[in-house]
Amino acid sequence: MASASPSPSQGSLLLQKQLKHLCKKPVDGFSAGLVDESNLFEWSVTIIGPPETLYDGGFFNAIMSFPQNYPNSPPTVKFTSEVWHPNVYSDGKVCISILHPPGDDPNGYELASERWSPVHTVESIMLSIISMLSSPNDESPANVEAAKEWRDNRDEFKKKVSRCVRRSQEWT
Repeated sequence: MASASPSPSQGSLLLQKQLKHLCKKPVDGFSAGLVDESNLFEWSVTIIGPPETLYDGGFFNAIMSFPQNYPNSPPTVKFTSEVWHPNVYSDGKVCISILHPPGDDPNGYELASERWSPVHTVESIMLSIISMLSSPNDESPANVEAAKEWRDNRDEFKKKVSRCVRRSQEWT
């Protein structure tokens, strides 16, 4: 007779394994845990602003939401802290290649190899976001205004980022 409870999905098993690994061996630059212990598909993450960047000293909170078909599809990452950056939409959603669905880019900007692949982990995603904070890509921005400032008015860009860093420190 079949058991009443469904067996855990491949995604939930992978996420459980990654969570256990990150708890045992934390990685510099971020911390991660579940928003709610009963839901492996929604994580709360804090990214520490990378040293020697404009974001240095900041503590930026985000929610990482995994789809039910993870690892075949990428999670979404959305900052809940204010972040002024060319690759972060005004609503906080992060826009980097590895978080885009697998396969060819319909817009022709990215190679399939730069997009989501099931080999990515929470750790590799977080390290990519930390790298994004260090090196904005203003070629295909999510926040056009931030990208323009990054290119044309670096002083104003720095002021806005400094404000975000200060605010992020007030919430910790």
